[in-house]
Amino acid sequence: MKEDTKAKLNQNHQHGSQQMCRTIEVVATVDHIDMSPPVMYPVVVAANTGDDLNLIPPLNFAMVDNGIFRSGFPDSANFSFLQTLGLRSIVCLCPEPYPEANTEFLKSNGIRLFQFGIEGYKEPFVNIPEDTIREALKVVIDVRNHPVLIHCNRGKHRTGCLVGCLRKLQRWCLSSVFDEYQRFAAAKARVSDQRFMELFDVSSLKHLPMSFSCSKK
Repeated sequence: MKEDTKAKLNQNHQHGSQQMCRTIEVVATVDHIDMSPPVMYPVVVAANTGDDLNLIPPLNFAMVDNGIFRSGFPDSANFSFLQTLGLRSIVCLCPEPYPEANTEFLKSNGIRLFQFGIEGYKEPFVNIPEDTIREALKVVIDVRNHPVLIHCNRGKHRTGCLVGCLRKLQRWCLSSVFDEYQRFAAAKARVSDQRFMELFDVSSLKHLPMSFSCSKK
């Protein structure tokens, strides 16, 4: 498949005119590769030692699966660390315009931005758009976008819901999905988020190639 290498802002639409994603490059198709099991804990940053590079991961950073990472919103202090990941893509779940410094970092490192604007809500006024999560999930499981970083503001609720739906596609049991979500959300865990993950239907995505760790049942 040919890809357009010129960075440009595209708009993807789902169900007619509903805008769900902004991206600076064309989404590619999915290939099959084998992936190893995920690491599911936030990274604890050690103190700076001597002449080591000051590599600071974003808030709530962790590996989800080979080629898939999650975090809170990165800032300039995290750019050196992100360079070590060799990212191809970033999936941002915040609706606000991407900061100029972050955009310049993406351009200088050849990283594609897929932006799915999901408003940050507080219970009981929570309305997680299922179609948007579904489209974001398609980007995440597309191996041509790997390595990919998923982030929202704090890396807890919106990111947690997207990762939880990915886990359902990987055939994780709900208790494990919720345990992982709660490790990142901690005291901010929301019943509404967990309810959304429980009811999320992955059947329309099962035909897509599984390019990451998946339990066997």
